Amino acid sequence: MVSGPLSAAEIKLVQETFALVEPIADDAAALFYGRLFEIDPSTKPLFKGDMTEQGRKLMAVLKTAVSSLEKLDKLVPAVKVMGQRHHAYGVELKHYTSVAEALLWTLQQGLQDAYTPAVEAAWAKTYGTLAEVMMTGAQEPPATRDV
Repeated sequence: MVSGPLSAAEIKLVQETFALVEPIADDAAALFYGRLFEIDPSTKPLFKGDMTEQGRKLMAVLKTAVSSLEKLDKLVPAVKVMGQRHHAYGVELKHYTSVAEALLWTLQQGLQDAYTPAVEAAWAKTYGTLAEVMMTGAQEPPATRDV
């Protein structure tokens, strides 16, 4: 996975192309999960609820992350906690690679001609950056609140 600081141009590409995916969000989510379960069947048992609702949650999280890329430092704590939660659900580090592959494939299907090498690189770097934070969070003990 590619990660690192995102340039303004990469952020703009990710945000512009996500805006093209939003109108087909439900279909994109269904494509994503179908592809994920196809390439990595070990992920399927991690999802126990309504997959349509799960898809909506996925798209909402993506929307929040994509819209917050300019303020990545403010996004990092929430992404770390998400990594801790995913770890508790049984997500393994190897699953992040499968998710990356399914995400890029889904974007290619949804964006069609708008899916250029630059778009693919920007999304790969964005996902890699966020996944790295989630994987770090997964290795840390959950934060506790002092009452």
